[in-house]
Order: sequence, then C-alpha cells, then structure tokens
Amino acid sequence: MIGLSVAVGRFVEALFWAILRVAGMVGGVALLGLVLLGALWWLIRRRR
Repeated sequence: MIGLSVAVGRFVEALFWAILRVAGMVGGVALLGLVLLGALWWLIRRRR
C-alpha cells in the first residue's frame, strides 16, 4: 500500500512539473511574439 502511495505521489509530481514546463514554454513563445510585434511596429512607425 505504501509503494502505491509513493508511485501516485511521484506521478502527480511529474504531472505538475510537466504542466509547469508547458506553461513556461507557452509563456515564453507568447512573450517572444509580443517583443517581435513591438519591434515591427516600432520600425514601421519610424519609417514615416
């Protein structure tokens, strides 16, 4: 019974870290996109 409890705990911990990793990647991609969009807008505005 204790072995099963440890296995479930490790599974939940691995799931938690996987969710955080995916959220971090999505956040990083979104942040990069916003920075590129801002740089593009700045370049277009500067030309006029």
